[in-house]
Amino acid sequence: MADIEGQTEQKEFYLDIPAKNQAFFLKGSGALDWGIQNRLSRIFNPCSGKTVMLAIDHGYFQGPTTGLERVDVNIVPLVPYADALMLTRGILRSSIPSSGRNAIVLRASGGPSILKELSNEQLAMDMEDAVRLNACGVAVQVFVGGEFETQSIHNLTRLVDRGNRYGVAVLGVTAVGKNMTRDAKYLRLAVRICAELGAHIVKTYFCPEGFETVAASCPVPLVMAGGKKLPELDALKMAHNAIQQGASGVDMGRNIFQADAPVAMIQAVGKVVHEGLKPEHAYDLYQTLKNEKKIEAPVGR
Repeated sequence: MADIEGQTEQKEFYLDIPAKNQAFFLKGSGALDWGIQNRLSRIFNPCSGKTVMLAIDHGYFQGPTTGLERVDVNIVPLVPYADALMLTRGILRSSIPSSGRNAIVLRASGGPSILKELSNEQLAMDMEDAVRLNACGVAVQVFVGGEFETQSIHNLTRLVDRGNRYGVAVLGVTAVGKNMTRDAKYLRLAVRICAELGAHIVKTYFCPEGFETVAASCPVPLVMAGGKKLPELDALKMAHNAIQQGASGVDMGRNIFQADAPVAMIQAVGKVVHEGLKPEHAYDLYQTLKNEKKIEAPVGR
């Protein structure tokens, strides 16, 4: 029995070693509760401080996007190479194996289809269901400058309150409509509003000029959106430039699952994001894996 009276005390309190309190590795996240930090540590690789998030949530307003017609066939083989999956709860429950180790970021806003005004979104799920699905984060679209700007921002603030209550990270996604420009001035405005109102992560587009100012003006981790399909080398260059200019990762969809060799492409993106591989070398790796149909081991945590 422990600590019986009369026994010699053998305890070691390490009086010569100061108590340690390790700083959290993501910017702007040091004051968050333990639960949110833990979930962020699953979205972002603690070794590199970066994330490769695979975005497959397009169907929530576009329907069966090219490359996402059969998630079980086209996407499940990519899952081992992503740090996180961004998707809807319907696809998660119906098509993604529950044995996966990925962090899950659930699309939490929606409403209009591509046939209507996209900024007219509402919250489309409650936080209890996100917790039930073991999600690390939830994502909400924010339409700064859009017709329903205020409504979308209120969606964000309500979700942040619920995320803080349950310990789930909130990803604010800056939406860029047809009539909005994607220059640094606009992106700085959009990402800063999301961060100021409590988003734990912000996702935005890359801009060729001034992206470093967008990243610098965002006090929380900034993740680059992949956007429209580009040639593979161009997509790798965009990812590399974003990381070098301050992004904490990428959230790519079409530039991965619409590539000629999606499994090879997600591995090449991972090398760029986590290891700083030059895009030309990553493209060489992509071509090699594509031709050999070789699958490398996922980046370890």
